[in-house]
Amino acid sequence: MSGFGEKKDDDDDEREGYERPFKGVDKAHVIQEARMFNEPDVDPNKCIQLMTKLLYLLGKGENFSSKESTESIFFPMTKLFQSKDEKLRRLMYLVIKELKPDSDCVIIVTSTLTKDMNATNDLFRANAIRVLCTITDTAMLTAIERYLKQAIVDKQPLVASAALVAGMKLMKS
Repeated sequence: MSGFGEKKDDDDDEREGYERPFKGVDKAHVIQEARMFNEPDVDPNKCIQLMTKLLYLLGKGENFSSKESTESIFFPMTKLFQSKDEKLRRLMYLVIKELKPDSDCVIIVTSTLTKDMNATNDLFRANAIRVLCTITDTAMLTAIERYLKQAIVDKQPLVASAALVAGMKLMKS
């Protein structure tokens, strides 16, 4: 039994019935699993689990090389934009935001996100705006300026507030 202030080790957690959900998750395994994004019949739930693992690794400070993030994760993941699953789409936005794609990839992401900014789903529109302002660089700013102006005056408060916050963040850069 550990006393007050003492740190419990992993074995104590397992003995007390606590199971760590990401025990054994490593970068190589996640990169290998990312091949599922290329499958013709993608299971959204499996993709959600994989992206959660990826976000866990990124949150832990794991670094992915440019090749790993671009070729193994990012490009295969862009195929998931065809899915209408809202949970999957939300995680895709988070992964893109955290991976921060290279300048070469930003062009591809920008075109995909601008499509989402014009979608009928307000949640997709707001999230696309948030991600776009995070990953865009000053060279791409003029390309998305028109979309932000339209979104600021949108009737939906969710979209308008996302555009206002995005605009404020972009003003700093």
